[in-house]
Amino acid sequence: MDIVSFFCWLNTAVLSYPLIIVFFSVGIILTGMTRFAQIRAFPQFIRLVTHGMRHTHQAHTINSFHALFAAISTTMGMGNIVGPSLAIMVGGPGALFWLLVYIFFGSVIKFAEVTFAVATRIKTEDGHIIGGPMQYLKVVSSALAQWYNVAIIVLLISWTSLQSNTLASILVQENIPAWVTGLLLSLLTLVILRGGAELVGSLASRLVPLMFVLYVSSVLFILFKDIALLREAFALVCSTIFTRAAAVGGFAGATVFQAMRIGILRGILMTEAGVGTSAIPHALSDAQRPVDQGILAMCSMVTDMFLSLISGLLALVTGVWMQGVFRSTLIYEAFSLHLPVFGRWVLVFSVILFVLTTVIGNSFNGMQSFNALTRYRFVQWYIGLICLVVFFGAIISAPLAWEIADTIMVLVALPNLLGLVILTYRNRNMLKI
Repeated sequence: MDIVSFFCWLNTAVLSYPLIIVFFSVGIILTGMTRFAQIRAFPQFIRLVTHGMRHTHQAHTINSFHALFAAISTTMGMGNIVGPSLAIMVGGPGALFWLLVYIFFGSVIKFAEVTFAVATRIKTEDGHIIGGPMQYLKVVSSALAQWYNVAIIVLLISWTSLQSNTLASILVQENIPAWVTGLLLSLLTLVILRGGAELVGSLASRLVPLMFVLYVSSVLFILFKDIALLREAFALVCSTIFTRAAAVGGFAGATVFQAMRIGILRGILMTEAGVGTSAIPHALSDAQRPVDQGILAMCSMVTDMFLSLISGLLALVTGVWMQGVFRSTLIYEAFSLHLPVFGRWVLVFSVILFVLTTVIGNSFNGMQSFNALTRYRFVQWYIGLICLVVFFGAIISAPLAWEIADTIMVLVALPNLLGLVILTYRNRNMLKI
């Protein structure tokens, strides 16, 4: 058994089913405890966006919407582009449905994460703010917080490697060597991380809308070229929600449980709901009311749901999910076939922006966790390590990168989910909308 097969066996046979049961159960429990906050909070979300938020204007904080975009930059990345197609390729069309279902319930988990992160953040003697799961878990147990803090640093490093690997896999199709992609991306990461929280938030607030418009407009153009195929894709998803997906083309077929497992796992990886990482930049927000920042974070997952839906439908409409072996280039292949000139370059540009913002966001979140552990000592060593990971991540095999990330995620999620349920039970009024 090689190393890829080992991690695949570990994730499939040992970890994945208990993990998705825990994630799904916590999402349903928190939805009940907050009385479907993801639906009730939407009018408040509109008010916050249109009328603004009350701010505290503390030093070392960032604007609430910059914090939101910094957090979105890590979730609205390559996971939304590649994740749905890979879920369909392994679990069948029904996996797309379960991915969307998890995003719906997972949004309440993110609401609780962000609200508690803002409410429990602390300021160091030199004025820096430390917040996120590593802080709110201390209210439950210091051992739980320490476990999470160490594990999240490792996970964010692996996620950063995954983003670099996906970008390199796509740019190789344009005859750009993987090592060149890794080197350039690591240098950009070094420059931006040294700029601090303000630069990360400002950059993300500018890049996120641009990459969203570029990618979405191109995908919608392909999807609506043939309405009949689009209807067939929807019908295929609906018909395989509770029934086995039959083998077709290069697809070997999948059971209902396999579709659920893969769909939910990809949903977790894409949204970070339950993992707690997106709460870290939100903790730096200058929002006066923690629950307001939590509402922004929760309702922003509509973008995750929309991007996941159109990316999954693109894989189904173009048929790339039935061809070849597991790979991270399915959407690139769809663009190359259906928008061979203009669309291919739009995707390449969009992918570069998606990966850049996600690598920066994950690296920044990891740096905040590292600072919480070391009290802002040895920061330059961490930045150097991230740059090395970005470089070497570009040249490792794609299946290995995805399997390692899934394994590490278990160690991060369990303490966070346990802590969230306990905190919500004890402080339900804090989540009152």
